[in-house]
Amino acid sequence: MNRNLTLVLLFFVGFAIAASAQPKKKYEALLKGKERSKELVLGLGTAYYLGEVNPYTHFGSDLKVAASLGYRNNFNYRWSMRIAASYGNVEAWDKDSPDPWIQNRNLNFRNRFYEGSVLFELNFLNYQIGSNYTISPYLFTGGAIYNMNPEGQYNGFWHSLQPAGTEGQGLEGNDPVYKLTGFSLPLGAGLKWNIAGLIGASVEWGVRKTWTDYFDDISTVYEDPTVLANSRGQLAANFANQALNQENFNNTGMQRGDPGRKDLYFFCMASLHVRIDRKGTTCWK
Repeated sequence: MNRNLTLVLLFFVGFAIAASAQPKKKYEALLKGKERSKELVLGLGTAYYLGEVNPYTHFGSDLKVAASLGYRNNFNYRWSMRIAASYGNVEAWDKDSPDPWIQNRNLNFRNRFYEGSVLFELNFLNYQIGSNYTISPYLFTGGAIYNMNPEGQYNGFWHSLQPAGTEGQGLEGNDPVYKLTGFSLPLGAGLKWNIAGLIGASVEWGVRKTWTDYFDDISTVYEDPTVLANSRGQLAANFANQALNQENFNNTGMQRGDPGRKDLYFFCMASLHVRIDRKGTTCWK
C-alpha cells in the first residue's frame, strides 16, 4: 500500500506541473483578484480504514456516518485551499474476515475520531461557482491532525483501549504508550459541479496516510497475561487476548499484529458548497 501511495503522490506532482505549463498571459489572468472566490463546504458520508482487522478490503469495515465542515478559498479557476474539520467513526471485527487466522484472533474495535486539515486542490478544468465553468474533476493533498480513541467491546460494553496497554505498552522493557493525536497525509480525488446560482456540490474519496499502527490498537505481539493483569487489571488482559482456540497454547510473544504496516483511514464524502463572497443577486459577466 505504501508503494501505491507513492505512485499517487508522483501522479499529483506530475499533473500539477503539466497543468501549470500554460502561456504566461493566461497564467497571469488566472491570478486576477476578480477570479478569486470563497465558499462554505458541508460534507456528509462515511469513513473506513485499512489495518490489522481489515487488511485489504476497501469499504470492508462496518460503515458509519462521517461529516465535515470547511471553508474553501479559490485562488483562481484551478487552485484552491480548503480548511476543514471532520468527524469519522470506523468499526471492524475479526469475525468478519475471510482469513481463518484473523477470525481466530477474535478482536474488534471502533474508533471515533476528529480531524483538522488544510488541503490544496487542483481542478482538472477551469471551475467556479456562479460562472460559466460548471464542472471539473479535481485532486487534493495537504496535511491533517487527527485525534482518535480506539475502543473495544467486551461483554457488550465499549472501553477505551489505550489506557489498558493491551500489548504491554508503557511497561518496563516495552514500547511507550501510543499517542492519541497524530499527523496524517491526505491524498484524494473528486468531482465538483454547479447546481444553481451560488450553490455547488461535489463527491470525493480520500486516503489519510498515518504514522501509527495503533488506530485499531493492534500492532505487535501478545503480552504475558499474568503481567498485564497484575499491572493493568484483568479487563486489560481480557481485551489483549480473545483468541477462540487457546487449548494448551500460550501465545505470549506470538504475533498479534503487523508493525511493518501503518494504518490508513479514508473518507468518502458528498458535499454541498455555498459561495459567500458574492450576493445571490449579483449577475455574472
